[in-house]
Amino acid sequence: MTTLHVPSVSVTYARNGSSTKANELGMRVMQERAYEKRGEQYLLIKSPPASGKSRALMFIALDKLHNQGLKQAIIVVPEKSIGSSFADEPLSKFGFWADWKVEPRWNLCNSPGTDGGKVNSVGAFLESGDRVLVCTHATFRFAVDRFGVEAFDDRLIAVDEFHHVSANPDNKLGAHLGAFIARDRVHVVAMTGSYFRGDAEAVLMPQDESKFETVTYTYYEQLNGYEHLKALDIGYFFYNGPYVDDILKVLDAREKTILHIPSVNSRESTKDKHKEVEEILESLGEWQGVDEATGFQLVKTPEGRVLRIADLVDDEGPRRDKVSGALKDPTQKMNRDHVDIIVALGMAKEGFDWIWCEHALTVGYRASLTEVVQIIGRATRDAPGKTHARFTNLIAEPDASQGLVTEAVNDTLKAIAASLLMEQVLAPKFEFKPKTQASSAQPGFDYGDDGYDPYKCNVGFNEDTGTFQIEIKGLVEPKSKEAARICSQDLNEVITAFVQDKPTMERGLFDREELVPQDLTLTRMGKIVKEKYPQLDEHDQEAVRQHAIAALNLTQEAKRLATGGDEGERTANTALIDGVRKFMNVRDLDIDLIDQINPFGEAYSILAKTMSEESLKQVAAVIAAKKVKLTPEEARDLARRAVKFKQERGRLPSITSQDAWERRMAEGVAFLARMKAEAANG
Repeated sequence: MTTLHVPSVSVTYARNGSSTKANELGMRVMQERAYEKRGEQYLLIKSPPASGKSRALMFIALDKLHNQGLKQAIIVVPEKSIGSSFADEPLSKFGFWADWKVEPRWNLCNSPGTDGGKVNSVGAFLESGDRVLVCTHATFRFAVDRFGVEAFDDRLIAVDEFHHVSANPDNKLGAHLGAFIARDRVHVVAMTGSYFRGDAEAVLMPQDESKFETVTYTYYEQLNGYEHLKALDIGYFFYNGPYVDDILKVLDAREKTILHIPSVNSRESTKDKHKEVEEILESLGEWQGVDEATGFQLVKTPEGRVLRIADLVDDEGPRRDKVSGALKDPTQKMNRDHVDIIVALGMAKEGFDWIWCEHALTVGYRASLTEVVQIIGRATRDAPGKTHARFTNLIAEPDASQGLVTEAVNDTLKAIAASLLMEQVLAPKFEFKPKTQASSAQPGFDYGDDGYDPYKCNVGFNEDTGTFQIEIKGLVEPKSKEAARICSQDLNEVITAFVQDKPTMERGLFDREELVPQDLTLTRMGKIVKEKYPQLDEHDQEAVRQHAIAALNLTQEAKRLATGGDEGERTANTALIDGVRKFMNVRDLDIDLIDQINPFGEAYSILAKTMSEESLKQVAAVIAAKKVKLTPEEARDLARRAVKFKQERGRLPSITSQDAWERRMAEGVAFLARMKAEAANG
């Protein structure tokens, strides 16, 4: 059977090898970048899976212990299995001035007992002369509760998988971190492979986050610097009936695959996870028994290949432990033929390292965007002979007969949101500049065949840093340091909140005929920025809004225009670069033009290729049934914009204008007038 392959995101990279090259101290690019900031008291490292965050922390921690006067380092990880990432490393063998060593008794991820019992060990460690302890987030939370934040003075607290932390008062680790920062007696190194929290909660309070120095190593830099992997596709596909009937439409048995089956509580589940695994194995071929040494299932395909399949869904303790142990066997790490397919439910996500994985196939929508990013990270490792990787999200089509259309619509919107976000994460970095008479070419940037033109808006690209520099007329520049930081480092956080806003996406996808794009780009994005960054003044809020919508819309327009040529043979992201340049050739780029683009137009065209026409109509009907014309809050925002319009044009917006946005502002003014009149009349 031919497998479906209509990716919604497809990115090609140069494979220049820089990600894996080490300097004289044994540090790769990201580690060297982080080590340069080792003197910072509060350091946040944002870097993709497999980029070497664990080792970067080792270098920094050793310097803080030996050269910065700190007593001890405490490494905090979300689950026990990730503790192995901080095992002993002979760093001096590769050029560093010290080795990384953790006494066995202080790696609490390896010790038996409960988190509550391990708190005594943390207390003993704080009293000891030893230097490094590794424990789980849970153990650390209990220890802080028992001993208080002051017990950790003059120590380094390193938090791995930092996106588990939240500024929400109910998040204990977040509350503890806030207390540590308020006391200001510890050093903190936070590390994350996710560029946003999946539940849209802030990780830190703004006043705490501003104290952190950020080291960012992008997916683009990571993948562009690989030796082998050159292309990554991300797609979502829809099915009808039980998913096991359609699994072979997207599962190619020739690819090394991690298949995550749906949670038993989801609508995609048949409610019998073991039977689902059996049916998947049957669809792949003829069962040949179990490999005694590993516990892997053996299945013979119709072509005669024997697949080695690791079943991590099986709950039976000894059997799953045997399979799990075989997957972690260090002697098999570089053996591509050790296993072919891993079937999992709650396992094989964060921190799971199988470099050969070419396809991460997930059935049903996951709990959060962060989880999706972590699953995609399983497929983005570099490995000899592995040139392509992909992530597929298989989702049940809305079926009116089931009465679950609304839930299906929600899952569809979430899948599209994940796709849009990964597109931003995987693209080169955007650096926007206002176009002025003083604008000039910047060193290190390639401005295309014709070079820099002082009379028009230019796009430059720096291949080494993976950065676009784009000039835009009328762009508002951030004034405050915090707004500049957000525009430079946190645009993906803003875009995350925007694409997770259900009414915004519903209108952008399914109300395209009537939609005035500025309702989304100006009104909705403006509201989101105000709510997310209330500490910024109006000028800086508008700067952040413009930068975020420019990043999202330019990526979408570049993708739309990047047609022609063989994807596999393109150099690093030339498709995206060419697309941006084509878009800018339409006319000089100004912020008003960017605000006139529906950010979800391209996503709809992908949806139309992967979902049946009947289902699309059903979804559109569900959206239309709950459409609200205008809220008082939106009307007030439109009226404020109408005042600015009058200041610029000398007249109020006209309800009969040919311009849809002008009519929309006029509607806002009329709506408010009606509200006032109704209130006056009682």
